Amino acid sequence: MGAGRLPPLAALRCFEAAARLESFSRAADALHLTHGAVSRAVRLIEADFGVALFERRSRRVYLTEEGRRLAKAVRDGLDLIATAADELRHQGRAGPVTLSCEPTLLMRWLIPRLSTLHRAHPEIDVHLVAAGGPVTFGGGIDLAIRRSDFPLGPGIRADDLFEERMGPICRADMIDDFFDRSGPTPTLRADAKLLYSQSRPEAWANWSGSTGAKLPTSATRRFEHFYLALQAAAAGLGVAIGSWHMARDDIASGVLAAPAGFTTDGSRYLLLSSEGAPSRVARAREMIGSWMAGIG
Repeated sequence: MGAGRLPPLAALRCFEAAARLESFSRAADALHLTHGAVSRAVRLIEADFGVALFERRSRRVYLTEEGRRLAKAVRDGLDLIATAADELRHQGRAGPVTLSCEPTLLMRWLIPRLSTLHRAHPEIDVHLVAAGGPVTFGGGIDLAIRRSDFPLGPGIRADDLFEERMGPICRADMIDDFFDRSGPTPTLRADAKLLYSQSRPEAWANWSGSTGAKLPTSATRRFEHFYLALQAAAAGLGVAIGSWHMARDDIASGVLAAPAGFTTDGSRYLLLSSEGAPSRVARAREMIGSWMAGIG
């Protein structure tokens, strides 16, 4: 072989296995080859370099000084090739990406549907973080789902997902405890207990203002989180003002009911990202955004 040329890669792999295992037979088993094939590969390299790489004694082989030098070089080279090959195989994939999502939407809408995203885009590895409000990218968060209820900072891209729809929600087998269904459209009873959440304290007032419905002045219950108010409604403690997206599964299964229906509240859900997001995040954004808009 000429200067600067290398032995065949297959022969080098045989040599590396024999050097590592100190046995031609075990190397043959590891590579699914015959003993003769490994022996011929080693002889080919020895003939090319003009040195003995192994000492053969008592059915065992031992590396010579030249063999040890070559074994280290080959092992390091094969490791570099394996690392580069793995990087090339994965460079076209979108994941992993870290997605921040408002907690109640995450629990009641996104997680129950996440398996469909994995089936549609198995190449995306999504890590979920529960959080709401303004988001700063670059600190471990790649994408974020938020409602359009706060101003976005500079350098943030917003892709539209779907509109928010709100309505009164109660336990399905207690509709008549909270609603008057004697008219063409169910209305809240005057003694219906309303469930409020501190995370959306104006939700009832906004719904009343957009629909013209009168709110009962009876006793109310207040909960720290939107999710807890929905759970309280499912437990029959009163009527929560809830999002269609967060209640739809329980409505479909007959746990909750929304006798008065839902109405848009003027806000929308957005998929947020940095304007200068790396290609890995940009690819995931396109796939995830399209999927979410389709199922919203």
